[in-house]
Amino acid sequence: MVEDVWSTVDDYFGQLLLGRDPVLDSALEANTAGGLPPIDVSPHQGKMLHLLARSIGARRILEVGTLGGYSTIWLARALPPDGRLITCEIDPKHAEVARSNLAEAGLAGVAEVRVGPAADTLAALDPTADGPFDLAFIDADKASNAVYFEQALRLSRPGSMIIVDNVVRNGRVADAGSDDPSVVGTRLLAEAVAREERVSATVIQTVGTKGYDGFLLALVH
Repeated sequence: MVEDVWSTVDDYFGQLLLGRDPVLDSALEANTAGGLPPIDVSPHQGKMLHLLARSIGARRILEVGTLGGYSTIWLARALPPDGRLITCEIDPKHAEVARSNLAEAGLAGVAEVRVGPAADTLAALDPTADGPFDLAFIDADKASNAVYFEQALRLSRPGSMIIVDNVVRNGRVADAGSDDPSVVGTRLLAEAVAREERVSATVIQTVGTKGYDGFLLALVH
């Protein structure tokens, strides 16, 4: 019953504030047709990412975890004409769907999908030539969250924003005895952020059509 209420509220505000978007709807349909798991951010979360990117005047964006490019479209739309987005995807099939979705959205010249383990892709990026990135959105395998955060920080500048999705794990993140790799990885992320003097961070718990979770928001000093 509670989750039904969450979804109803999302639908209510979505109709008022988001409306229909044929391009994004088509991307989700292509993801389903391609057999991709339905784990994209929600429309409200996508709009939040878009607004955050616009609010800081982001010109370069880094994304870790492309899937079918739904969140990529939201982020890339926030960039100026000369902006650039690099997104990391380990699965070649997912990357193929994402490239098609980005092309349909008219963003193929803005967003570049790089295929391979994200840790390797990130390590190969040069903070001067490829960055610095004004915003990084991390939404990939949770076991590697701390690694992705450290790389995103390396590629950032003072004033950059780093966002990590799915950090609450339906509340299980508070279980210090958990052996779930996603929980362990998220706790390692939280500890790494807590130690890092170059950022100020918080976590916001969320509910909605995607259930109960939350995201970490860090601002680089």
